[in-house]
Amino acid sequence: MSAQSAPRSIRLLEAVLGIGADLDLRGTLQHLVDGAAELTGASATLVTTDPGRDGLTAIRAPGQDGAPEPAPALRVPIHVGGEEFGELRLAGRAGGGPFTAEDEQVLRVLAAQAGIAIGNARLYETARQRERWIEGAAAVTTALLTEESVDDALTTVAERARMLADASAGVILQPTAEGGMEIVTASTSDDPDGIVGAIIAPGSPVLEQLLGGEPVFVTDSATDPRMTTHVRHRFGPSMMLPLRASGRLIGTLALPRRRGARPYTAVERLLATQFASQAALALVLADARRGRERLAVYEDRDRIARDLHDLVVQRLFATGMMLESTRRRPGAEEVGDVLDRAVDELRSTVQEVRTTIFALQQPPADPPTGLRGRVLRETGSAAAVLGFPPSTHFAGAVDTRVPDPVADRLITGLRQALADAAGRPGVSRIEVTVEVTATGRAGRGEVRLAVSADGGSAGHGVEGTTFTWGSPL
Repeated sequence: MSAQSAPRSIRLLEAVLGIGADLDLRGTLQHLVDGAAELTGASATLVTTDPGRDGLTAIRAPGQDGAPEPAPALRVPIHVGGEEFGELRLAGRAGGGPFTAEDEQVLRVLAAQAGIAIGNARLYETARQRERWIEGAAAVTTALLTEESVDDALTTVAERARMLADASAGVILQPTAEGGMEIVTASTSDDPDGIVGAIIAPGSPVLEQLLGGEPVFVTDSATDPRMTTHVRHRFGPSMMLPLRASGRLIGTLALPRRRGARPYTAVERLLATQFASQAALALVLADARRGRERLAVYEDRDRIARDLHDLVVQRLFATGMMLESTRRRPGAEEVGDVLDRAVDELRSTVQEVRTTIFALQQPPADPPTGLRGRVLRETGSAAAVLGFPPSTHFAGAVDTRVPDPVADRLITGLRQALADAAGRPGVSRIEVTVEVTATGRAGRGEVRLAVSADGGSAGHGVEGTTFTWGSPL
């Protein structure tokens, strides 16, 4: 027996069973429309009352796609939990005959069953979405607690949120010094050109909401007058979610979709807002972890510096004193030259250890401060080219007496001297000396830079350069 020749009651039962067999909302609605078309021999269309809630507008039976919808001759509402979900419309019955009371009764049975199935499908889809967002938030938290840099952490949040929201882009904005917000990270499935660096100007209505901790939901970014960035024309529906933790606004997570894409549902908005709150907390925790790790590094470096000062430097100094005392003893003339060289080497070693102690005390992530730190940065950079670190010595109040303009000139001279020394063949050792003399009566100070290169058997001297300044320090 064919489907068309079977009694109508049996075909109605099969349609009812088909509607309740699918937990996917779109699949449930398609079963409803197909069953109505098959049972009545008419064109069937389902139109939803609130497209934004489920992201659906109209469902039509196969064979009707792209065809103009005829004027409906029979309408039956569909209710879900006491609320109207949409309307099942029939038109264009085969043979042109009118719809009967039995046709309407059949549709009402299908609509009643559809209401129950739609409610179940909604619950199932909400549970699936919630599970995906929870898993995504957990993955982001795990990733953030293992990332090393802030940029990597923000990129992780933007990328994961973009995929979860099925968005065209995942964007992170952060407050600017002028009171606006700037896009600092963007994860896109399309061309990201021009997105990073876009700014929301101070005073924007959108900005006022975000600074107040309120999410912003936009139906069409290209036409909404609240949107002011120069990239707004690329996008349609969008969510802008404040990244807020412990009462502090870290930034904003924006999730725009392409123009013409379906709007975000209420469930998607809720889950994305919860994700943003979790991501903000994870960012704060990750930053605190990095801070603790940096503090541990600083403490370890301080300990090493103290050990070098308390043990190594004092022992070297004591050994030098012993050698000097030995040289002054009767009968030590024949070994005087050897002792002099040994004392000089010990003094040089003490100076280098002290330089190392100073370098250890500098925060590794911060630019060097003072002339001493800037000189060490230049010699450290030169080591990568030379293949060995230059030996660096300081004398006098290098960090406190040299004005910044004079220090800038000295650093320029140091760079040139290191480049000249590195260009000579056979260079195996370079010594850099920076010496500051006391200010004279006329209020003039002086700092001298000397760079010398030793090429094994032959030594090459780079003439020292003296910089002076004329105002009292």
